Amino acid sequence: MTILIDMDDVLECLVAGWVKYLNIHFHTDVAPEDVTDWDVSLSFPMLTKEQVYSVETDDSLWDYVKPMPGADEALRKLMDDGHTIYVVTATKYQTLKAKMEKVLFRYFPYLTWNQVIITGNKHMIRGDVLIDDAPHNMTGDFVKLLFDSGHNRNFDEKSVGAIRVHGWQEAYEQICRIAKEKESEKQ
Repeated sequence: MTILIDMDDVLECLVAGWVKYLNIHFHTDVAPEDVTDWDVSLSFPMLTKEQVYSVETDDSLWDYVKPMPGADEALRKLMDDGHTIYVVTATKYQTLKAKMEKVLFRYFPYLTWNQVIITGNKHMIRGDVLIDDAPHNMTGDFVKLLFDSGHNRNFDEKSVGAIRVHGWQEAYEQICRIAKEKESEKQ
């Protein structure tokens, strides 16, 4: 199967890195768990929206971003199982080089540029499964796995036919189940 995987808050912990960056640079005291909305600035009422979002174009942000627990092991198992992996990200072009070098290719060195698709229109990419944390990406002709996060907890994944997964072990198990179902449909 072809597995499409979002990068931010799926392969890596962007919110945690972003919060740490803001806490260090602006002397705030916010925990990643405090971010419960897609709009990160709502968790930082002491900062302007511009201060919170200017971070997105600072290459040093990616020094604070670490891989999602279990992501490396799950990706390796998926590849060993024979699945094709593509990282599908809506990365801003201003930080593309830093994000890829400091995070993706650092923590997942077996991935290459040939496995990276940059687009804000994920619904147009062909694949069997999409793993993403953004409710607005739960469209398209693929099985949708919504990666659980504080900012999507109030979203009803069933309303768009998605399956919520709580971490990489559960995502891997769901993909194994989907692969088994596809295989039995062929027979």
